[in-house]
Amino acid sequence: MAKFRGVLRNRNFFFLWLGQIISQIGDRLNQMALIGFIAQRSPGNALQLATLLSFSILPVFVLGPIAGVYVDRWDRRKTMFVCDFLRGLLVLLIPLYIIDAKISLLPLYCVVFLLFSIGRFFVPAKLAIVPELVPKEQLLLANSLVNTTGMIAATVGFGIGGMVVALLGVKGGFYLDGVSFFLSSLLIFSIRLKPKHNIGLIKLGKEIAEVLKKSIFAEIKEGIKYLLEQKEMRVIIDILFLLWAALGAVYVVMIVFVQESLGSGTLDLGFLIMFLGAGLLSGSLLYGRFGKSDNCFKSIFSSLFSSGLALSAFALILRYSPHFSTAALLAFIFGLALAPILTATNTLIHDLSSKEMLGKVFSSVEVVMHLAFLLFMFLGSILVEFKFIGRQGLLIGVGVVFALIGLMGYLQTKKLALC
Repeated sequence: MAKFRGVLRNRNFFFLWLGQIISQIGDRLNQMALIGFIAQRSPGNALQLATLLSFSILPVFVLGPIAGVYVDRWDRRKTMFVCDFLRGLLVLLIPLYIIDAKISLLPLYCVVFLLFSIGRFFVPAKLAIVPELVPKEQLLLANSLVNTTGMIAATVGFGIGGMVVALLGVKGGFYLDGVSFFLSSLLIFSIRLKPKHNIGLIKLGKEIAEVLKKSIFAEIKEGIKYLLEQKEMRVIIDILFLLWAALGAVYVVMIVFVQESLGSGTLDLGFLIMFLGAGLLSGSLLYGRFGKSDNCFKSIFSSLFSSGLALSAFALILRYSPHFSTAALLAFIFGLALAPILTATNTLIHDLSSKEMLGKVFSSVEVVMHLAFLLFMFLGSILVEFKFIGRQGLLIGVGVVFALIGLMGYLQTKKLALC
């Protein structure tokens, strides 16, 4: 703790650290307000919620390469300040002009897309600015502090967001979210750094065009080709596609299922997501402490099996025993079981990839994951409209598939000569 306090005595880093905590909580508050708005406007409509949330995912495909070029060549502090200031303004547009208007949801979709597009610039700028704020010997501690407290803030933020929206209403949630972005931008503005030389707009435009040309069509293609050439990598890609497809299929359906089962819009949902996040964090820490690096595939398949059982149990028990305490315990167990998959797959990718290919590999993996999530989020939202499937049926079905694949994969690890 003394070492962490030493890093936080650095004025510039302290402002970044505090600002990103506020920004993380603001992001979660925004998500809970959006969920609350759809719950009020179209109760139980999973497809409409999926459509809205898809506009928060699309910027990953559209702006990833451009954001990297911009962040690397422009003043990162100014980039972060402008990002949070603009996000604050955009969020305030929602309660002031959009949610009361008797119009289609298209303006809201546009605002959500812009909000998360700006976020694609903020996150890499935040990660890249840390070495400019602390000496090299404190860099590991600083990154650890940013990542750990960021995860905690994001987890707690869902609980705070759900409570705020339940108490102050959807409008109040958006207003407070806007204030959080302005407060974060003020803290970032207070950071003092030496000015960075900016390149010209024409040159920047040419570099963006070149990166788009290379990054989207060449580097991602090269990364996917590299992944498919190795047997172990193919297994990892299959697992990640399955995982994110399943998460996409249950994400929106789970939200509506919880709201209907517990009879609550955002309050119980926010706290349940908080317990899920606590499970993920605890599982990651436990696996990092006790997991074995030579047993990654067995850990992954064991986690698939146990998380599948936990998901099915959640859907079965919550429907017939709709108590928050039971749901919270099951959500924590689900997160605990799921966490080793994320840690183990990242470890395997690091171990199996050459250093010069890591950037391309992770870019390709990100595309695969988000594409699977987006496609199956819509598919799941459509399937639950069939009465013979329903929300509970979909959740149980995905859990059973998870468990079966985990069991078969575990039994096949020796046959496949996997660790």
